[in-house]
Amino acid sequence: MQNHAEILRTERLCRTFSSPAGEVRALRDVSLSVRAGGLTILNGKSGSGKTTLINLLATLDRPTSGQVFFEGRDMTSLGERERDRIRRTRAGIVFQSIALMSNMTAYENVEFGLRVAGFPASGRKERALACLELVGLSKRAAHLPQELSGGEQQRVAIARAIAHQPAVVFADEPTAQLDSTMGLQVIAVFKKLIEEQGATIVMTTHDPDLMQIADQVYTLRDGLLTDGREDGHDPV
Repeated sequence: MQNHAEILRTERLCRTFSSPAGEVRALRDVSLSVRAGGLTILNGKSGSGKTTLINLLATLDRPTSGQVFFEGRDMTSLGERERDRIRRTRAGIVFQSIALMSNMTAYENVEFGLRVAGFPASGRKERALACLELVGLSKRAAHLPQELSGGEQQRVAIARAIAHQPAVVFADEPTAQLDSTMGLQVIAVFKKLIEEQGATIVMTTHDPDLMQIADQVYTLRDGLLTDGREDGHDPV
């Protein structure tokens, strides 16, 4: 059962970068709302602004103008220390590059993420193993990243991102470097998290095949929001 409460909102969000050729307007007046307990996709071609947008939503960057509201709080009004605390405790982030610690096992990568988030020491082992079980990798807990396939590595990254039970998981092109089979494994994990854990997932992609499984889709072009839709099959 999905939660239709709003968890994220932007109001007239703009982000401008300086370049030798002049100012680049990566985002222009983007206003959107993300519902809790579903999969929201930010869609667009390379250079459309979707990565800039997800970085702003995840508080990894600050807007030039406009506001980002996360769980009702105006993130753009907070200091860096408070933003960092919220990011560590309330958000999970999955990068396109996977970014696992190469000298740590799958279990140690997830457990390390719990340490960073300040998760109680007494519950770290149980929680880390439970998350690896959730993504179907309990039998690979003792393996190093280089001993895992690309899809398995990305699933470890997801386990690490969800371990501290964040309000939202942000994923920037999580299937871009995977073949179609491994990519479907990652998406299946996301859908399982939504259905069984009530998770909220916000991800970027330019893959048109993934649009059909999203609860919400926002399409960007040249920094502008050109389209937004909700899945017609959602319960009212």
